[in-house]
Amino acid sequence: MKSNMKANRKRKEHAMKVGIIGCGRVAQTRHIPEYGAHPGAQIAGYYDFNEERARELAAVYGGKVYDSADALLADRGIDAVSICTANHTHAEITIKALRSGKHVLCEKPMAVSLEECKAMVHAAAENNRQLMIGQNQRFAKAHVRAKELLLADTIGKVLTFKTTFGHGGPETWSIDGANSWFFDKDRASMGAMADLGVHKTDLIQYLLGQKIAAVTAQLLTLDKRYESGELIGVDDNAICIYEMEDGAIGTMTASWTYYGREDNSTVLYGTKGIMKIYDDPEHSISVVLKNGEQILYDIDKIQTNDNQTKSRIIDAFVDALEAGTEVSVSGADVLSAMEAVFACLESGREKRRIVIGKKGER
Repeated sequence: MKSNMKANRKRKEHAMKVGIIGCGRVAQTRHIPEYGAHPGAQIAGYYDFNEERARELAAVYGGKVYDSADALLADRGIDAVSICTANHTHAEITIKALRSGKHVLCEKPMAVSLEECKAMVHAAAENNRQLMIGQNQRFAKAHVRAKELLLADTIGKVLTFKTTFGHGGPETWSIDGANSWFFDKDRASMGAMADLGVHKTDLIQYLLGQKIAAVTAQLLTLDKRYESGELIGVDDNAICIYEMEDGAIGTMTASWTYYGREDNSTVLYGTKGIMKIYDDPEHSISVVLKNGEQILYDIDKIQTNDNQTKSRIIDAFVDALEAGTEVSVSGADVLSAMEAVFACLESGREKRRIVIGKKGER
């Protein structure tokens, strides 16, 4: 494996130089190997608070280990960075990176407040740099095909929907296990909503081509506990009602307490039929029309924690920078989804329906 990596490094001497800030599980399973496999990218540097972790990765993929994120960002030889750190650091590091002249791919959730999200977008525009957010569900092949089918009016106008992302919790895959920062409110801000809910919130807007107009939500901590037995400080379940701009209404559920097969499904109910995406293990998409006709699509399998496959988001990021085109999931593009996420937090706290962009209820 190491000899192959060395050969790849030699071929990519003139490729775009990338820095990795945060070398935990998401960096190790997605960002780093996907940059390593892309002919247009070369990993030039790493920073992680656990220096040994960074050194182990550098030994395999090449590149320099820095003693701070600031030191990595000060290196003018690095063109772009992936930010794979705890949620509460996303805005600060992203803004520093953009101001230092780097393009940025920031993991989701974009940030821990709407003000931070807007500041990130402003910094990208002000410094003429690209900011992409890791909403990788848009790149899943069945989601891309489903959007095409919706645009072709296959199931008519979508009236209602349910979209779900649930698994057994981050301790099942996080590099820190039960001590994961995902459970720490100071570092994570939100729990299942930040980890999983942001994906499905962004996805439903992408599929339907419209924004969420109002939300009613409950964010709950039902089962996850620290080793002391005390319930964790963030939500392990988020159950939200989303009202879309054109009147469609549906539910978004994010859960860390699905102690069985992971659920990453979306079901759309239209005036002409029903579309189920990643709901059937045998078929990526199944469409049942009003007349009883059934159409099955076998495209791919959704990525799961137990079955990591290529996310395609690193390819999209590098390809856009190489071509000099706008990244496909820009920070500005994700703002509306994050606004809906923060509206859900407000709804959960205040126990009321929140209209996006307005104070009070309609």
